[in-house]
Amino acid sequence: MKSIKHTFRVYYLIFPVIFFIVNACKTDTTEPTPVPDKYLVSADLIGTFTKASLQNRADGLTGGTANPLVTAFVNGLLKYDIKAYKIIYKTKNTDGTEIQASGALIIPTTTDAVPMISQQHGTIRTDAQAPSNYGNNSEAYSIASIFGSSGYIIACPDYIGYGVSKNIIHPYEHRESLAQASLDMIRASTEFINKEKVNWSKKLMITGYSQGGFATMSLQKKIEEQFPTEFNLVASSCGAGAYNKTQFMKDLMNTTTHGISEYNQLYIWVTQTYNRVYGLNRQMNTYFKEPYATDIQANGNNATVKVSINLAFADAMKKGVNDGTDKQFLDAVKDNDVFDWAPKTETQLYHGDADLQVFYNNSVTAVNAMKAKGGKVSLLTTTGGTHGSTLQDYALGTFQFFGSKK
Repeated sequence: MKSIKHTFRVYYLIFPVIFFIVNACKTDTTEPTPVPDKYLVSADLIGTFTKASLQNRADGLTGGTANPLVTAFVNGLLKYDIKAYKIIYKTKNTDGTEIQASGALIIPTTTDAVPMISQQHGTIRTDAQAPSNYGNNSEAYSIASIFGSSGYIIACPDYIGYGVSKNIIHPYEHRESLAQASLDMIRASTEFINKEKVNWSKKLMITGYSQGGFATMSLQKKIEEQFPTEFNLVASSCGAGAYNKTQFMKDLMNTTTHGISEYNQLYIWVTQTYNRVYGLNRQMNTYFKEPYATDIQANGNNATVKVSINLAFADAMKKGVNDGTDKQFLDAVKDNDVFDWAPKTETQLYHGDADLQVFYNNSVTAVNAMKAKGGKVSLLTTTGGTHGSTLQDYALGTFQFFGSKK
């Protein structure tokens, strides 16, 4: 018979082993510590919209009298119900200070893995048109929601100056702030869908038309050059953007254009933005001659200029641009060029060759410069297409292009 002392010694030696094994087999029921959001401030549900309710929006896009093939195509996009959210997030203003911005996030109600599209809106003149307000005159309400129903998560940034940041002057056609606000909207959307356990395929596609085309190209350049590993960017579709700002500005000053007041207001808006953002702070009579200067000084981009814009620019201003002596202004314009680089992501440009608002040459010079640098880019031209009529080709082409990348 073994002694009690010997038995105790054996028990003493094996007890720690048993204790370790027993505890190792226990299931850890503690919840992991949540990772704090870096960009997302809040996400509020705007509403849930059924596939049937989206049908009216699809009918509105085609107008009821459109090409029956287009009507059938748009109606065929509707596949899932969607949820729309207002996202508020952190981003940076033009001076680098942190501010809050907003946007709309569209999520299809499906458990399937779906890609994300960042959709940059075109020029808007009122806050009511901002995506996060989700009014029936916004791109988020119509195009983005219908695309979302077909099986995409859609992030729609308001940009600075709309939505929650509407008290800030919108920096129209300013490359860096458009790119930063769009990028941070994607980041905030990513944080939200991860918390909600939305089945995102991790594929990202980006698109936009007009100002949205310029914003998309600016966003793409920023992602590829500064954050190349943050997202799986698989496709970019840009429509009718003013990518070559330097040449476009010279064309406006030196050639006879349309004399359409609504278009001229946009050129005035760009001039005012660069004058303010880059600290030039000149009076408008530096840029424009009378009787237009006084009207523009008082009414900004609501001024009425019904002549070819080259007749409204001041002679001294044109001279300074043409001979290169107005270096301050030229540097400000050049800082917003986004055409002479090499996209690594497959990129499609859409443009009508009869576009009087954003000249077709913006896309021609962009695709030539990008291809010369080895960029993956192609130009799809709508022959005789205007700024408005080419939108249809862009929308149809983008959907097919993105569908091939799903």
